[in-house]
Amino acid sequence: MAISTAMCTSFKKELMEAKHNFLASGGNTFKLALYTSSATLGASTTAYATANETSGTGYSAGGGTLTNINPTTSGTTAFTDFADLTFSNATITANGALIYNSTNSNRAVCALAFGSDKTSTSGDFTIQFPAAAASTAIIRIA
Repeated sequence: MAISTAMCTSFKKELMEAKHNFLASGGNTFKLALYTSSATLGASTTAYATANETSGTGYSAGGGTLTNINPTTSGTTAFTDFADLTFSNATITANGALIYNSTNSNRAVCALAFGSDKTSTSGDFTIQFPAAAASTAIIRIA
């Protein structure tokens, strides 16, 4: 079992089928769920599942709702991003995460590996997204 950072292959296909809308206003709802080191997440992940999802104080199954940043372009790259997400007063441990489209059958978007267990004890557990730019945004199509 392992978590690897990857844009899910099913997501790439679903983009061509217009199943994901990233507009900040009127778009789909995207969520981020946290997972333990026992989870298997990566390019082959197709949907959110509860198996090996993190549990603990300050965290609910399904994770947290992300705030979309409108898609844009720079040069020949299209990209979108999300505002940072904080689970407040949380006592949890997570080894990775899954971004998924909760509006559309919980379809997987991308898996994120943290590289090791990350823990908070009665404190904030924050997912800090990179800058919304062509070379750094969490979702980029070049």
